[in-house]
Amino acid sequence: MADIEMPQLGETVTEGTITKWFKNVGDLIAEDEVLFEVSTDKVDSEVPSPVAGYVTEIRVPEGETVDVGTVLAVVADEAPTVSTAAPVAAAPTQVPTPPSQPPAAPAAPDAPPASAESAGTASGAVLSPLVRKLINDNGLDPAQITGTGIGGRITRADVERVVEAGVPAAARPQGPAPSSGTGDTVEKLNNMRRITGDHMVMSKATAPHAMTAVEVDFENVERVRREHKAAWLADEGFSLTYLPFISRAVIDALRDFPHMNASMGEGELIVHNYVNLAIAVDLDFEGLLAPVIHEADDKRFRAIARDIHDLAARARTKKLSADDISGGTFTLSNSGPFGTFMVIPVINQPQVAILSTDAVTRKPVVVTAADGTEAIAVHSVGVLAMSWDHRAFDGAYAAAFLREVRTIIETRDWQAELA
Repeated sequence: MADIEMPQLGETVTEGTITKWFKNVGDLIAEDEVLFEVSTDKVDSEVPSPVAGYVTEIRVPEGETVDVGTVLAVVADEAPTVSTAAPVAAAPTQVPTPPSQPPAAPAAPDAPPASAESAGTASGAVLSPLVRKLINDNGLDPAQITGTGIGGRITRADVERVVEAGVPAAARPQGPAPSSGTGDTVEKLNNMRRITGDHMVMSKATAPHAMTAVEVDFENVERVRREHKAAWLADEGFSLTYLPFISRAVIDALRDFPHMNASMGEGELIVHNYVNLAIAVDLDFEGLLAPVIHEADDKRFRAIARDIHDLAARARTKKLSADDISGGTFTLSNSGPFGTFMVIPVINQPQVAILSTDAVTRKPVVVTAADGTEAIAVHSVGVLAMSWDHRAFDGAYAAAFLREVRTIIETRDWQAELA
């Protein structure tokens, strides 16, 4: 008999939400067969069973958030004598209550006594270690924080909202709550959408966003793409897109503009001496992740392209680890495949800038010959738009950085890069 515990998906992860069970009580499971799916504040992951046997207990239902190390299920060598193989029901939808009446978290049956690491507070609220630390570090009263987790549980996002607002939870103005009516379809936000939304709200409240954009002539890149795309697809097994060219140009430009490759601390700018390039990946419109190419400044063009493809594929199949989406120092958001003209992205905190790579289209441009004469030609042109944190630097620095990125894209010997 083996206890299946909530795994620690990354060194900073302290809790997770069970989003799906792939087996029911009584089912046979093989070693390394996927048993459940868990969502954390870092990543969604399918977790395999460490042992083979029969699922005899499922202690945590879908939708419930528990601490790392909590026993989720029990797997035994023999099937249970009494069949209880009904599907595990998702946790019922909770009707929000006013802040003055926070609901108590329901007691889980047969749950072990609360340890010092997951103990409640004087107000009776059950807190994870991370949440309790955030509350204590910021001198907050948990009784005045409205929990949005299961059973009114206070989550990390709930605490961060209060911290960023800078006022007690009870004093924050509340907008009118919308209500559904006839003809409306109510869809509960999935865990990833909720966490992403909370992070974006926090980012806008934290950083004074500014935006700078440049138009880039990609004809130099396009000629190389046309010449190499068939051989590239045959060799690599995926298409040669504009994204690795832009990524390489950004990585190189960051060497000359190190304050772009930085994070905001408490009254300080933390400049990173390495480039961990995060690439935002859409998950079939269900959410967004930004997996990271670690130490991208040490990689050549082909390795960067392979990493982009690999990370995107693993993000869409839920094969990323927590480390794969941690430690980014600069982010690219690629909306170009959707034909966008200009997207103004939200900064991926605590980074200080994020660059949107939009659609590249054929359009007439003015070209200058070597003798100085001008002519009209049709080139591949696109916009690079960057949101940046005005606390870290000013507009001239941002503009100079984008000018450098544009120059690299337009003038580099990309033939040599693909050799």
